[in-house]
Amino acid sequence: MNDNQLLEIAKEASIKAGEAILEIYNKEDRGIESKADDSPLTQADKNAHLVISGFLDKTGIPVLSEEGAQTPFEERKKWDRFWMVDPLDGTKEFIKRNGEFTVNIALIENGTPVLGIVYIPVSEELYWGDVKLSEAYYQKKREEVKALPSKSEREVLWEVIPGHKAVMHGRVGSKVRILCSRSHMNVETLKFIEQFEGNDEVPMGSSLKFLKIAEGVADIYPRFGPTMEWDTAAAHAVIKACGYHIKNTNTYEELIYNKPDLLNPHFMAF
Repeated sequence: MNDNQLLEIAKEASIKAGEAILEIYNKEDRGIESKADDSPLTQADKNAHLVISGFLDKTGIPVLSEEGAQTPFEERKKWDRFWMVDPLDGTKEFIKRNGEFTVNIALIENGTPVLGIVYIPVSEELYWGDVKLSEAYYQKKREEVKALPSKSEREVLWEVIPGHKAVMHGRVGSKVRILCSRSHMNVETLKFIEQFEGNDEVPMGSSLKFLKIAEGVADIYPRFGPTMEWDTAAAHAVIKACGYHIKNTNTYEELIYNKPDLLNPHFMAF
């Protein structure tokens, strides 16, 4: 299969998984359990995982899913290409019923996301990006497909340099629109935000934060807290296709995937 065929399969998988999630979302009992790390797990996570696996298994490409059996690094380090999946990103937002949760599917090649699909079940919005083609798109309710703007089309008024510092340039008094986690705010994030006088701070759940950068309606998402590779991979491909980055705050290098430890370092998306 070529990349376009793989993309179409993953897009359909995300939509069908979203439908399975909404079946549980609209019920009073959502089957909430706790994982080993005390994070929540619902029946919707499990059902979405099964739906996505049914689609992706047909491609013959290995799948690494948050809700699936974790493959030992000794085996997955041999993978040149694999799917990375978060069947329900934003389980806490799902439980709160605020709609801010997504289905995330990424194709990883040699540690880099090359295709990414992010689906928002409640609003039926689909985002996808092809890094090799530098193209990203948006579609709502299977209607008209719209291209997402590239970073080069925007007037960038600031930049981040190593050391968590922000350097401003461009129009005087311009506001920086900073995204932060609705459920995971901390002191380090607040200290970073304080650099920007008169900023617009926008709390938001799941991968939606990355998508707002891809749309050009937000500027930066700093994350000084734990995330896993499946939390970022799909949206990483979408924003990378638009010319944006997710960089390790310690090394200032792009995030990489399929590490021995699947925990992400702290990062900034911009």
